[in-house]
Amino acid sequence: MTKILILGGGGMIGQKLAQRILDQNIFSNAQVTLFDRAFPPNELSAKTITGDISNPSTAQQLAHTRPDVIFHLAAIVSGQAEAEFDLGWSVNMMAMWHLLGALRDEHDASGGSYRPRVVFASSIAVFGGPFPDKIGDEFLSAPQTSYGAQKAACELLVSDFSRKGFIDGISLRLPTICVRPGKANAAASSFFSGIIREPLNGMEAILPVPDTVRHWHASPRSAARFLTHAALLNTDLLEGRRALNLPGISCTVAEQIEALRLVAGQDAVNRIKVKPDQTIMRMVDGWPRNFMPTRALALGFKAEKTFDEIINTYIQDDLKG
Repeated sequence: MTKILILGGGGMIGQKLAQRILDQNIFSNAQVTLFDRAFPPNELSAKTITGDISNPSTAQQLAHTRPDVIFHLAAIVSGQAEAEFDLGWSVNMMAMWHLLGALRDEHDASGGSYRPRVVFASSIAVFGGPFPDKIGDEFLSAPQTSYGAQKAACELLVSDFSRKGFIDGISLRLPTICVRPGKANAAASSFFSGIIREPLNGMEAILPVPDTVRHWHASPRSAARFLTHAALLNTDLLEGRRALNLPGISCTVAEQIEALRLVAGQDAVNRIKVKPDQTIMRMVDGWPRNFMPTRALALGFKAEKTFDEIINTYIQDDLKG
């Protein structure tokens, strides 16, 4: 039996990941446990635990169950982390510190035999400008937001605890995940999904930035696939560099909108309303736009090739009716 723990399992990616594991028999005889503050109604055959990931005693309790694989997806999103500084560091970084410390205690108590695979959902927010045309695997991690700094700090923790042999970790710098189902969240990047999702559902969408903005995207389906691939990867192939830039699609907002037009017609595009937001524009100006993820591609990570594919993935997986 393989014991799987998904932290942030009530979120969209956590739910997609759990569904993939359960439906496709990714792990041998998997026992899946989801941890989060709350869960949506669903029919997943997985155990659920509610709690606060930033509470040190929670980390100890979860580590004591000795999962074989831990997916760490729990976080508050970029906009909230920027607005609520203390909360961002407490949830996005200190929770990782407490978890890794608790896993180290279990490692030591086992005489060194317990060494779980930890897959951490990092972000391309660990990068800050000025950017090259394409960010390669050698580009400096120098975040320009609190959220990015918190993710970068966790990457270093995962790397160092792995180097010491307490865990076997890998950090995945996820593209912006689009098109996200459900309602908009507090992420500054939420509009990238909103300008596609809302028109497809017959609703108005707000575009707060110029349509010349370029960004790096992958679908929720790709995100779940990235995570399971990382969980099964031979980490010796990482050669000690345990953070990976993942594949995706670089496109402008205008190209997103044109893809929407091709898939759903002009009526859908007409539901997008331009409403500039200076706060979001300032944040977007500091985000990376394009990547050359050579290492990840060589290690077998895959994403969509066009934004049309991303829209059709949303339609197939999440568009109701």
